[in-house]
Amino acid sequence: MTMFQDLGISSATLKSLKKMGFEEATPIQAQTIPLSLENKDLIGQAQTGTGKTAAFGIPLVDKIDKDSNFVQGIVIAPTRELAIQVSEELYKIGYGKKVRVLSIFGGQDINRQIRALKKHPHIIVGTPGRILDHINRKTLRLDNVHTAILDEADEMLNMGFIDDIEAILSQIPSERQTLLFSATMPPRIRKMAERFMKNPEIVKVKAKEVTVPLIEQYYLEVQEKSKFDVLTRLLDIQSPELAIIFGRTKRRVDELSEALNLRGYMAEGIHGDLSQAKRMSVLRKFKEGSIDVLVATDVAARGLDISGVTHVYNFDIPQDPESYVHRIGRTGRAGKAGMAMTFITHREKQYLQIVEKTTKRKMDRMKPPTLDEALEGQQKAVIEKILQTIDSNNLQYYKQASEELLEQQDAQTIVAAVLKMLTKEPDTTPVKLTEEKSLPQKRERKSFEGRRNYDSNGKKRAPYRSRQGQSHGRSSHSEKSKSKSY
Repeated sequence: MTMFQDLGISSATLKSLKKMGFEEATPIQAQTIPLSLENKDLIGQAQTGTGKTAAFGIPLVDKIDKDSNFVQGIVIAPTRELAIQVSEELYKIGYGKKVRVLSIFGGQDINRQIRALKKHPHIIVGTPGRILDHINRKTLRLDNVHTAILDEADEMLNMGFIDDIEAILSQIPSERQTLLFSATMPPRIRKMAERFMKNPEIVKVKAKEVTVPLIEQYYLEVQEKSKFDVLTRLLDIQSPELAIIFGRTKRRVDELSEALNLRGYMAEGIHGDLSQAKRMSVLRKFKEGSIDVLVATDVAARGLDISGVTHVYNFDIPQDPESYVHRIGRTGRAGKAGMAMTFITHREKQYLQIVEKTTKRKMDRMKPPTLDEALEGQQKAVIEKILQTIDSNNLQYYKQASEELLEQQDAQTIVAAVLKMLTKEPDTTPVKLTEEKSLPQKRERKSFEGRRNYDSNGKKRAPYRSRQGQSHGRSSHSEKSKSKSY
C-alpha cells in the first residue's frame, strides 16, 4: 500500500488530494509519480479506470510555477469529452496551488477560447486539431512548455491524429519532459516515442489490474433484422439500473435511441455531431438517472468517467478488440459486478474470435430471449417491487381499500390485475432501423495503423492533404469532419 504523502508531493498538492478524498495511490500512480517528479520521460501502458489522469496530473501540477504567466504544461487527448474530464481533474488537483487550467477543443467558439488564452493559463488540455489551429493562428505559444503529455495515444493513432501530434511536439522545446499513456503499443507509437522521447522509463500496469474479471461476458448470434427485438427483450428481462448501448455509426445511434423511446424506454444518444452543450446535457441526465439507457458511438464514449453502469450492450461488434475492452470497461467498476452482451451476425464470428484471443477469455453464448421470457422478466421485476413495498411497512392508508376490494373479488384475481397493471408488457410498436452491413470478411487482421485508412465497410478512404502537405487517412484539422466516420 502506497500513500500519497510517501511520494514526494508538495504540501499544497497533498491538501488538494485530501480534499478530493485521495489517500492511497493506485499501482500506476505509485510507479509513475516519483519518476515524473525526477523529470524523466515516461511511457505508461494503462487503460481508462486505472487512475492515470492523477498519475500524470499530480507531478505536472507540482512542477507548475504559479507566478509565471506562460503555458508550462500541455495534455493532448483524443476527444473533447476526455479533454474536459482531464482538465476538471487537473483543476481539482491544482486547487491548492491555484493552477490555471484551460481545455480547448473543436465545436466550441474559437473566439471564446482565444479570450481565455489571453488570461494566461498554466496548463492546456486539448484535442490535436484545435491545439494545432491555435498554434497556426499564433494564439497559443508553447515556447515555455516543460511537460507534454499524450493521453490515450493508441486512440489518437486510430483517429488519424499522429501527424498533428508530431506537428505539435515539434513546436515545444526539445528540453522538455514527455509522458505518453496508451492501452496498447502499436509499432507507429513506439516509433514516435523513439523520435520524440529521451530514454523513456516504461511503466506497465499488470494485466490483473486492467482486466475486468467481475464482468460477465456473453455473445448472441442474431440476424441483423432481429437485433432490435432481441435488445428490447433483454432490457425487459434484465431491468438494468443504467445501461450503455454501443452502435457502430452516428446514424445507428440516432435511430436506436429514437426506436427505444418509441418502445417506451428512456434513452438518449451521444455522438460526435451533437453540440457540446447537448452532449453534456445527455451525460448529466444519464448520471442523474433521468434516462436509463445511453446509446453511444465508441469515439463519443471514450474516456467518459461514468459510474454505476450495470449493463453494456454491443449492438454492433466493434471492428477492433481494443474498442471492445474500452466498451465493456464502462461497467464492473469499483468492485461491482457488470454484464456485457455482444450481438454478432453469422459473418462476424471471426471478429468475436479476435476479441476472445485479445482478452484471453471465451464469451458464453446466450440464447436470444423469447417474447414470453421478456414478459416473465417484467413480471418478476414488478413482483420484486411489490415485495419491497411490503417490506417498507407503510401500508396503513391502503388497508381499508384493500379490504373493500377483497369483498368484491378473490385475492388471486386482484393480485393478477395489479401485476397486469404494473407490468410493462413487451411493446411491438414497429420501428425502422437502417440495416448495417456486417463487418468485412478478411483473410488476416490489418495492423492497427493500417485499419484507420479503411472505413467500416472495408473500403479504402480517400487521402486528405493537410495545410502542412502531409497525407492523412482522415481529416485531422476539422473536429467535425473527423467525427463523420463514427
